[in-house]
Amino acid sequence: MLTRIPLLLTQWLAIVPLGWLRALGWFLGALLYLGVASRRKVVATNLRLCFPAWSAAQRRAQTFLCFVYFAQAWLDRGWLWYAAPELTRNRIKLVGAVHELDGDAPTLVFTPHFVGMDAGWAALTQQLPRKFMTVYARQTNPVVDAWILKGRQRFGNGRPFDRTEGFKPVLAGLRAGEPLCLLPDMNYEPRDSLFVPFYGVLAATVPSLPRVARLGRAKVIAMVARITPQGYEVEISPAWPDYPSNDLAADTALMNLRLQSYIDVSPAQYYWVHKRFKDRPVGEMPPY
Repeated sequence: MLTRIPLLLTQWLAIVPLGWLRALGWFLGALLYLGVASRRKVVATNLRLCFPAWSAAQRRAQTFLCFVYFAQAWLDRGWLWYAAPELTRNRIKLVGAVHELDGDAPTLVFTPHFVGMDAGWAALTQQLPRKFMTVYARQTNPVVDAWILKGRQRFGNGRPFDRTEGFKPVLAGLRAGEPLCLLPDMNYEPRDSLFVPFYGVLAATVPSLPRVARLGRAKVIAMVARITPQGYEVEISPAWPDYPSNDLAADTALMNLRLQSYIDVSPAQYYWVHKRFKDRPVGEMPPY
Protein backbone atom coordinates (compact mmCIF):
# COMPACT_ATOMS: atom_id res chain seq x y z
CA MET A 1 0.00 0.00 0.00
CA LEU A 2 2.80 2.42 0.89
CA THR A 3 4.32 1.78 -2.55
CA ARG A 4 1.05 2.26 -4.42
CA ILE A 5 0.27 5.69 -2.95
CA PRO A 6 3.18 7.63 -4.51
CA LEU A 7 2.68 5.78 -7.81
CA LEU A 8 -0.99 6.76 -7.86
CA LEU A 9 -0.04 10.35 -7.05
CA THR A 10 2.08 10.52 -10.21
CA GLN A 11 -1.15 10.33 -12.23
CA TRP A 12 -2.22 13.64 -10.72
CA LEU A 13 1.06 15.19 -11.83
CA ALA A 14 -0.18 14.89 -15.42
CA ILE A 15 -2.39 17.96 -14.93
CA VAL A 16 0.22 20.12 -13.18
CA PRO A 17 1.69 22.88 -15.41
CA LEU A 18 5.21 22.01 -16.52
CA GLY A 19 6.77 25.06 -14.90
CA TRP A 20 5.30 24.15 -11.52
CA LEU A 21 6.39 20.55 -11.97
CA ARG A 22 9.96 21.56 -12.72
CA ALA A 23 9.99 23.85 -9.67
CA LEU A 24 8.80 20.94 -7.54
CA GLY A 25 11.56 18.83 -9.06
CA TRP A 26 14.11 21.46 -8.09
CA PHE A 27 12.85 21.35 -4.49
CA LEU A 28 12.84 17.53 -4.34
CA GLY A 29 16.26 17.44 -5.95
CA ALA A 30 17.59 19.74 -3.26
CA LEU A 31 16.14 17.45 -0.59
CA LEU A 32 17.79 14.42 -2.20
CA TYR A 33 21.11 16.26 -2.47
CA LEU A 34 21.01 17.17 1.21
CA GLY A 35 19.46 13.97 2.52
CA VAL A 36 21.08 11.12 0.57
CA ALA A 37 24.73 11.58 1.45
CA SER A 38 25.80 8.17 0.14
CA ARG A 39 24.59 8.89 -3.40
CA ARG A 40 25.88 12.45 -3.24
CA LYS A 41 29.31 10.99 -2.61
CA VAL A 42 28.92 8.62 -5.58
CA VAL A 43 28.03 11.48 -7.93
CA ALA A 44 30.87 13.67 -6.63
CA THR A 45 33.36 10.81 -7.02
CA ASN A 46 32.26 10.08 -10.59
CA LEU A 47 32.55 13.74 -11.55
CA ARG A 48 35.97 14.06 -9.89
CA LEU A 49 37.26 11.09 -11.90
CA CYS A 50 35.68 12.11 -15.20
CA PHE A 51 36.20 15.88 -15.02
CA PRO A 52 39.47 16.36 -13.14
CA ALA A 53 39.89 19.89 -14.50
CA TRP A 54 36.75 21.12 -12.76
CA SER A 55 37.11 23.11 -9.57
CA ALA A 56 35.55 21.91 -6.33
CA ALA A 57 32.86 24.57 -6.76
CA GLN A 58 32.04 23.31 -10.26
CA ARG A 59 31.74 19.75 -9.00
CA ARG A 60 29.41 20.79 -6.18
CA ALA A 61 27.21 22.76 -8.58
CA GLN A 62 27.02 19.91 -11.10
CA THR A 63 26.41 17.34 -8.35
CA PHE A 64 23.47 19.42 -7.13
CA LEU A 65 22.09 19.71 -10.67
CA CYS A 66 22.33 15.93 -11.09
CA PHE A 67 19.82 15.48 -8.27
CA VAL A 68 17.57 18.24 -9.61
CA TYR A 69 17.41 16.71 -13.10
CA PHE A 70 16.90 13.25 -11.62
CA ALA A 71 13.90 14.48 -9.59
CA GLN A 72 12.45 16.46 -12.50
CA ALA A 73 12.67 13.47 -14.84
CA TRP A 74 10.99 11.24 -12.24
CA LEU A 75 8.10 13.68 -11.81
CA ASP A 76 7.76 14.03 -15.59
CA ARG A 77 6.63 10.42 -15.75
CA GLY A 78 3.25 11.77 -14.63
CA TRP A 79 2.58 13.51 -17.94
CA LEU A 80 4.67 11.10 -20.00
CA TRP A 81 2.52 8.17 -18.96
CA TYR A 82 -0.87 9.73 -18.09
CA ALA A 83 -1.39 13.09 -19.83
CA ALA A 84 -3.31 13.50 -23.07
CA PRO A 85 -1.28 12.11 -26.00
CA GLU A 86 -1.32 15.52 -27.72
CA LEU A 87 0.36 17.12 -24.70
CA THR A 88 3.05 14.43 -24.61
CA ARG A 89 3.72 14.81 -28.33
CA ASN A 90 3.96 18.60 -28.06
CA ARG A 91 6.46 18.49 -25.19
CA ILE A 92 8.89 15.99 -26.78
CA LYS A 93 10.75 17.06 -29.91
CA LEU A 94 12.57 14.53 -32.06
CA VAL A 95 15.59 16.21 -33.67
CA GLY A 96 18.73 15.27 -35.56
CA ALA A 97 19.01 12.39 -38.02
CA VAL A 98 15.47 11.08 -37.48
CA HIS A 99 15.52 9.78 -41.06
CA GLU A 100 17.85 7.00 -39.84
CA LEU A 101 14.72 5.38 -38.40
CA ASP A 102 12.84 5.37 -41.73
CA GLY A 103 12.31 2.09 -43.57
CA ASP A 104 12.91 -1.34 -42.09
CA ALA A 105 16.69 -1.76 -42.07
CA PRO A 106 18.02 -3.55 -38.94
CA THR A 107 18.84 -0.74 -36.53
CA LEU A 108 20.48 -0.77 -33.13
CA VAL A 109 19.79 2.35 -31.03
CA PHE A 110 22.45 3.10 -28.43
CA THR A 111 20.42 4.59 -25.57
CA PRO A 112 22.72 5.78 -22.78
CA HIS A 113 21.44 6.40 -19.28
CA PHE A 114 20.46 10.04 -19.39
CA VAL A 115 17.75 10.86 -16.86
CA GLY A 116 15.33 11.67 -19.69
CA MET A 117 15.55 8.30 -21.41
CA ASP A 118 11.87 7.52 -20.67
CA ALA A 119 10.95 10.59 -22.71
CA GLY A 120 13.11 9.29 -25.55
CA TRP A 121 11.33 5.94 -25.49
CA ALA A 122 7.95 7.72 -25.43
CA ALA A 123 8.95 9.79 -28.46
CA LEU A 124 9.98 6.74 -30.48
CA THR A 125 6.91 4.68 -29.64
CA GLN A 126 4.43 7.53 -30.05
CA GLN A 127 5.79 9.54 -32.96
CA LEU A 128 7.25 6.90 -35.27
CA PRO A 129 5.40 4.07 -37.05
CA ARG A 130 7.94 1.30 -36.40
CA LYS A 131 7.77 -1.03 -33.43
CA PHE A 132 10.71 -0.73 -31.04
CA MET A 133 12.27 -3.26 -28.68
CA THR A 134 14.36 -2.89 -25.57
CA VAL A 135 15.81 -5.18 -22.91
CA TYR A 136 15.17 -4.44 -19.25
CA ALA A 137 15.93 -5.79 -15.78
CA ARG A 138 12.97 -6.49 -13.52
CA GLN A 139 12.50 -4.27 -10.46
CA THR A 140 12.66 -6.05 -7.12
CA ASN A 141 9.31 -4.53 -6.13
CA PRO A 142 6.60 -6.14 -8.34
CA VAL A 143 4.27 -3.13 -7.96
CA VAL A 144 6.94 -0.73 -9.23
CA ASP A 145 7.89 -3.18 -11.98
CA ALA A 146 4.29 -3.38 -13.24
CA TRP A 147 3.94 0.41 -13.07
CA ILE A 148 7.08 1.01 -15.14
CA LEU A 149 6.16 -1.63 -17.73
CA LYS A 150 2.67 -0.21 -18.15
CA GLY A 151 4.04 3.30 -18.61
CA ARG A 152 6.64 2.24 -21.15
CA GLN A 153 4.06 0.32 -23.16
CA ARG A 154 1.59 3.19 -23.19
CA PHE A 155 1.75 3.94 -26.91
CA GLY A 156 1.70 0.34 -28.09
CA ASN A 157 4.77 0.42 -30.34
CA GLY A 158 7.19 -0.82 -27.68
CA ARG A 159 8.20 -4.36 -26.77
CA PRO A 160 10.25 -4.61 -23.56
CA PHE A 161 12.02 -7.95 -23.10
CA ASP A 162 13.06 -9.25 -19.71
CA ARG A 163 16.75 -10.16 -19.72
CA THR A 164 15.91 -13.58 -18.32
CA GLU A 165 13.89 -14.43 -21.46
CA GLY A 166 17.04 -14.95 -23.50
CA PHE A 167 18.23 -13.05 -26.54
CA LYS A 168 16.92 -15.15 -29.42
CA PRO A 169 13.55 -13.38 -29.80
CA VAL A 170 15.27 -9.98 -29.59
CA LEU A 171 17.76 -10.89 -32.29
CA ALA A 172 14.97 -12.27 -34.48
CA GLY A 173 13.03 -9.02 -34.10
CA LEU A 174 16.11 -6.94 -34.92
CA ARG A 175 16.77 -8.85 -38.11
CA ALA A 176 13.09 -8.53 -39.04
CA GLY A 177 13.29 -4.73 -38.88
CA GLU A 178 12.32 -3.82 -35.31
CA PRO A 179 14.87 -1.33 -33.95
CA LEU A 180 16.42 -2.38 -30.64
CA CYS A 181 17.22 0.20 -27.94
CA LEU A 182 20.24 -1.03 -26.01
CA LEU A 183 21.61 0.48 -22.77
CA PRO A 184 25.08 -1.02 -22.22
CA ASP A 185 26.74 1.94 -20.48
CA MET A 186 26.44 0.79 -16.85
CA ASN A 187 28.75 -1.35 -14.68
CA TYR A 188 27.12 -4.79 -15.05
CA GLU A 189 28.62 -8.24 -14.45
CA PRO A 190 32.43 -7.92 -14.64
CA ARG A 191 32.78 -11.42 -16.12
CA ASP A 192 30.83 -10.24 -19.18
CA SER A 193 32.68 -6.92 -19.46
CA LEU A 194 35.84 -5.45 -20.92
CA PHE A 195 37.89 -2.79 -19.16
CA VAL A 196 38.06 0.11 -21.61
CA PRO A 197 38.53 3.85 -21.02
CA PHE A 198 35.66 6.10 -20.02
CA TYR A 199 36.87 9.68 -19.58
CA GLY A 200 40.37 8.23 -19.29
CA VAL A 201 39.48 5.84 -16.47
CA LEU A 202 39.22 2.10 -17.12
CA ALA A 203 35.56 1.10 -16.73
CA ALA A 204 33.96 -2.34 -16.86
CA THR A 205 31.85 -2.11 -20.02
CA VAL A 206 29.71 -4.81 -21.61
CA PRO A 207 30.55 -5.16 -25.33
CA SER A 208 26.95 -5.93 -26.27
CA LEU A 209 26.54 -3.00 -28.68
CA PRO A 210 29.13 -4.10 -31.27
CA ARG A 211 28.41 -7.78 -30.62
CA VAL A 212 24.66 -7.47 -31.23
CA ALA A 213 25.19 -5.12 -34.18
CA ARG A 214 27.34 -7.76 -35.83
CA LEU A 215 24.94 -10.62 -35.08
CA GLY A 216 21.94 -8.63 -36.24
CA ARG A 217 23.71 -7.12 -39.25
CA ALA A 218 22.44 -3.78 -37.97
CA LYS A 219 23.55 -0.18 -38.29
CA VAL A 220 24.15 1.67 -35.03
CA ILE A 221 22.73 5.08 -34.15
CA ALA A 222 22.41 6.86 -30.80
CA MET A 223 19.46 8.46 -29.04
CA VAL A 224 19.96 11.05 -26.28
CA ALA A 225 17.00 12.66 -24.48
CA ARG A 226 17.72 16.00 -22.79
CA ILE A 227 15.48 18.05 -20.50
CA THR A 228 14.55 21.48 -21.85
CA PRO A 229 12.30 24.24 -20.47
CA GLN A 230 9.60 23.11 -22.93
CA GLY A 231 9.88 19.38 -22.12
CA TYR A 232 12.50 17.24 -23.85
CA GLU A 233 14.67 17.26 -26.93
CA VAL A 234 15.39 13.76 -28.22
CA GLU A 235 18.38 13.76 -30.55
CA ILE A 236 19.01 10.97 -33.05
CA SER A 237 22.57 10.67 -34.30
CA PRO A 238 23.65 9.74 -37.82
CA ALA A 239 24.61 6.10 -38.28
CA TRP A 240 28.09 5.41 -36.93
CA PRO A 241 30.36 4.85 -39.94
CA ASP A 242 32.25 1.55 -40.23
CA TYR A 243 30.79 0.23 -37.00
CA PRO A 244 31.28 -2.40 -35.78
CA SER A 245 34.74 -3.45 -36.89
CA ASN A 246 36.37 -6.80 -36.17
CA ASP A 247 37.93 -5.53 -32.92
CA LEU A 248 35.49 -5.94 -30.04
CA ALA A 249 37.60 -4.01 -27.52
CA ALA A 250 38.19 -1.11 -29.90
CA ASP A 251 34.49 -0.95 -30.75
CA THR A 252 33.53 -0.93 -27.04
CA ALA A 253 36.07 1.83 -26.34
CA LEU A 254 34.68 3.83 -29.26
CA MET A 255 31.18 3.51 -27.81
CA ASN A 256 32.43 5.06 -24.55
CA LEU A 257 34.21 7.82 -26.48
CA ARG A 258 31.05 8.71 -28.36
CA LEU A 259 29.12 8.61 -25.08
CA GLN A 260 31.54 11.17 -23.66
CA SER A 261 30.70 13.56 -26.50
CA TYR A 262 26.99 13.24 -25.70
CA ILE A 263 27.56 13.78 -21.97
CA ASP A 264 29.75 16.84 -22.53
CA VAL A 265 26.74 18.72 -23.95
CA SER A 266 24.86 18.47 -20.63
CA PRO A 267 26.97 16.64 -18.01
CA ALA A 268 24.49 16.92 -15.12
CA GLN A 269 21.77 15.09 -17.06
CA TYR A 270 23.70 11.82 -17.14
CA TYR A 271 22.91 9.13 -14.55
CA TRP A 272 25.92 9.73 -12.32
CA VAL A 273 24.22 8.26 -9.23
CA HIS A 274 25.33 4.85 -10.55
CA LYS A 275 28.67 3.46 -9.31
CA ARG A 276 30.19 3.43 -12.78
CA PHE A 277 33.67 2.44 -11.56
CA LYS A 278 32.56 -0.12 -8.97
CA ASP A 279 34.40 -3.07 -10.55
CA ARG A 280 38.13 -2.55 -11.02
CA PRO A 281 40.98 -4.33 -12.78
CA VAL A 282 42.91 -6.76 -10.58
CA GLY A 283 44.83 -4.90 -7.90
CA GLU A 284 42.76 -1.70 -7.97
CA MET A 285 40.42 -0.61 -5.21
CA PRO A 286 36.98 0.85 -6.08
CA PRO A 287 36.92 4.62 -5.58
CA TYR A 288 33.70 4.69 -3.54
